[in-house]
Amino acid sequence: MIGDMIAKARKEKGMTKTELARLTDINIGHLTHIEKGERNPSHKALKNICKSLDIPYQQLMFTYDKTINEEQERYNVVEHISYNKIIAVDKISDFIDCPSNVPSSAIALKISDDSMEKTFNKNSYVFVEFNTPLNSKDYGLFNYNGKILIRKFITKNGKITLKADNSSYDIIHVTKNDDFYIIGKILNK
Repeated sequence: MIGDMIAKARKEKGMTKTELARLTDINIGHLTHIEKGERNPSHKALKNICKSLDIPYQQLMFTYDKTINEEQERYNVVEHISYNKIIAVDKISDFIDCPSNVPSSAIALKISDDSMEKTFNKNSYVFVEFNTPLNSKDYGLFNYNGKILIRKFITKNGKITLKADNSSYDIIHVTKNDDFYIIGKILNK
């Protein structure tokens, strides 16, 4: 998946593989293997790639050991994971212990509403792993048209739907015109 993200960033920046290879001192053949997912870049190479593309290193690092399955390819997961955006936190209230069954958590997020009441209670915590491709029926943290939401992620025929457990909340059918990013996967449920 990291190769897909590098290719996405490079193309969106309007840079050719030849230009990126020259800027990073990485052989173009090796860069091609990285973008195709046949090889992973070393951490030093990844840092050079990110510096050359003028993007944050950590966001791509979250995708380092992730792979994409058929279902994730159908809904084009790479288009829905950001390489240049990070979550903004207004207030840190405390530190909590990270349970041993969710060791890849990056953040614990307190639920502020009752939208997921059947699965997650208001004021409880969910543990989020950033930039993780989701499978249908996974719970995730999303940016949907400027709103940060926790919802059940559903895919069918390559289309994405976000569903709250509480039926008083609308079902969201994501379209190509929506500003939509997968921030991460909810690990506890």
